[in-house]
Amino acid sequence: MKTANIGDLKNNLSKYLADVKRGGQVLVSDRNVPFAKIVPLDVNDVHESEEELLIAEGLLSRPKRPKPLDDSFWDDRDLPSVPMDVILRVIREERDED
Repeated sequence: MKTANIGDLKNNLSKYLADVKRGGQVLVSDRNVPFAKIVPLDVNDVHESEEELLIAEGLLSRPKRPKPLDDSFWDDRDLPSVPMDVILRVIREERDED
């Protein structure tokens, strides 16, 4: 396991992270006092994506079937027709909100 003080870690972060990607570990120190460890993710680690958070809050559920939708799904001719000027106005309004 490699050890790095904060300054060295900041200056050589790419080098340390490349070592972690290869399975290594880095013990992080502040004035030679260890306080953290950088380790590779375990395959069992859960990545808290926005989707996972929404599922946990009960606002989203996992798909019942993992397969993509059939092409026939997109053939529905009963889709609403929205004029292009309305689409552009909505896009501009959303951009202006930022």
